[in-house]
Order: sequence, then structure tokens, then C-alpha cells
Amino acid sequence: MMLWQEWWIWIVGGIILAVLEVIAPGYILLGFAIGAIATGILLALGVLGSSLPILILVAAVISLLTWFAMRRFFGIRRGQIKIWDRDINED
Repeated sequence: MMLWQEWWIWIVGGIILAVLEVIAPGYILLGFAIGAIATGILLALGVLGSSLPILILVAAVISLLTWFAMRRFFGIRRGQIKIWDRDINED
């Protein structure tokens, strides 16, 4: 078996990405972490085959859907954007 066919590799990779998200916050790596962990779980349950392109596609789609969900819940709230009405160099 190749390494990408092992379910625990995907989960360990997801945990590593989640730890890196704590170090460098911004909700960027968290989506990839959730995608990798979900791919590992689906692989462990036997839902997915062992084809690398399929596994990468599933991880990417789950990561994208997770990013959209996080953007919806953690994204920019109304009133957080500062609109400048004068330049500091105009004085």
C-alpha cells in the first residue's frame, strides 16, 4: 500500500495543519485540516477508493466547502470595515 492510501496519514496530516493554524491564525489552514481529517475518516470507513487523484479531489472539495462555511460564520461582520474619508497627508 502506498502512503496516501492509509487513513491515519490523512488524519495526522490534518492534525498537523490544525496545529499550524493555531500558530499562524487566519482560518486558512483550518479548512485544509478539516478536509484532510474528513478524507481520512471517509477512507477509514471504506467510502473512498485508494486513487490519489480522487482522494485529493475529495479533500479539496471538503476544504472548499469548509472555507465557505467558515467565511460565512467567521468572516467580515458589518461595521468592521473602516472607510477613510480624509488622507493624513492632506493637512
